[in-house]
Amino acid sequence: MINETLGIIGGTGWLGGAIANALLATALVPAANLVISNRSGSHPLADQGVCLVTDNQALVARSDVVIIAVRPEQFSGLGIDATGKVIVSLMAGVTAQAIATQTSASAVVRAMPNAAVEIRQSFTPWFCSGAVDAPTRDLVQRLFESVGTAAQVQEEGFIDYLSALSGTGPAFPALLMTALANQAMAAGLPADIAHLAARNVVVNSSQLLQNHEAQEMIEALVAYRGVTAAALQSMIDSRFEEHLGRALQAGAAVARQGLHG
Repeated sequence: MINETLGIIGGTGWLGGAIANALLATALVPAANLVISNRSGSHPLADQGVCLVTDNQALVARSDVVIIAVRPEQFSGLGIDATGKVIVSLMAGVTAQAIATQTSASAVVRAMPNAAVEIRQSFTPWFCSGAVDAPTRDLVQRLFESVGTAAQVQEEGFIDYLSALSGTGPAFPALLMTALANQAMAAGLPADIAHLAARNVVVNSSQLLQNHEAQEMIEALVAYRGVTAAALQSMIDSRFEEHLGRALQAGAAVARQGLHG
């Protein structure tokens, strides 16, 4: 159990709310040690014993660690003084230096969860800037493990790149599933069959990767020289990986530019 008081600015939004609910459901944080701010000052989380405030500075004053779960463009309007506090930012494209400068926080952790926090299957990379002691790093790791898996990275730039990779959550699988269904319908298959087949490939069959190495599976299927091999080879020949690389670089460039470009 985490004994420190955690404050979540934006704790009733989709991301902050998912984290708050996970912390309570896993009993990682006692409800009395969780402070959440929103404009209305009311939310069902209050019925579970969570402290709800309307003033962000009041949240900071009550909290040992402050989590900022708002959209990047909302950051400049927060106007909080977090002197002596640790801030955990979930905002893409806002540098640790920019956060420290505006808030006077003693240390900043940048983290990038994704939409899978909703089902506690997010991968959350995080980066420490400033003097973050071992107990606080352990707190951050356990915090994000409550919504999936997490790992500390040693360079802030990795967070920007991972914003475009793991931070996109279901975006790339959703695009793949839509493309598979559309191509099946273009080939004449009924829409219901096309969507069922595409969903099976992306959602169901991909679960095999939990117990198999992806590259080994690709090599085995290509070596078999069957239908699957032909489809895979066509994608490889069309420079699929290079196209994906450009997509990731485009996303990372936006994250790097952020609010300081």
